[in-house]
This record gives sequence, structure tokens and C-alpha cells, in this order.
Amino acid sequence: MSKKVQYTLEYPVRCSPAILYEFLRSPSGLQEWFADEVNERDGIFTFNWNGTEDKAKLLDQEQDKFVRFQWDHMAKDEFFELSINKSEVTNQTILVIKDFADKKDVKDQSQLWEYQVKDLFHRIGN
Repeated sequence: MSKKVQYTLEYPVRCSPAILYEFLRSPSGLQEWFADEVNERDGIFTFNWNGTEDKAKLLDQEQDKFVRFQWDHMAKDEFFELSINKSEVTNQTILVIKDFADKKDVKDQSQLWEYQVKDLFHRIGN
């Protein structure tokens, strides 16, 4: 099995970090844009899409800054992270997504994130 590569995506967002963070961290917020159903128990998030279930452990978080998850099927050094940055120049909020994929799948995975983020932006009125 080939080692996956990390890639990063950035999206300017027109909302406060506090509002955005709720969509990234809470099961109800994630359910609005990321999956059909999201539940959390003891730091383990269960995501459902069209009857398919996947689990991810919450590895780390900082209020209004970032959340980092690891899928059950990921290698120990792989994760996906949703972080909130502020541009020092424009003071604009920026959603930064870090994820891992096989090199040949980065484009497809990026397009999937693009679709998900468009749904997020729709939900927050961006």
C-alpha cells in the first residue's frame, strides 16, 4: 500500500470564526453540511452518508481555531483537519482543510471537499 500524501485546501469565508467553528466541531453543525447524520460519543464521531457509516476519532481541537479527526481506517500519522485562520492583511476568515489521499486521488478528493464546502457556505449564508 502506497503512503498517502497530505494536501491543503483554503476557502475564504464570510462569517465569524465562532460561527464557523460550530459547523466544524458539533455533530449538529457537521450534519448540516458534511454528512447526512452525525453522532458523537466519547470523542468518537459516527458519520452516515446514504446508509454508509464511517467513524472518526476527535484527535485534537481548540475553540474557534481547529478540529482534527482520524478515520478508523487511516494510518496513525494521517488525519483530516478543519482549521480557521484570519488573514492578517484583509482580516478575512479562511477555512483551511488538511487531508490525506493517494497521490492519484488528490484531485478527486479535492473536488469532493469543494462540493462539501459549497454546501457549508450555503448553510451559513456565504
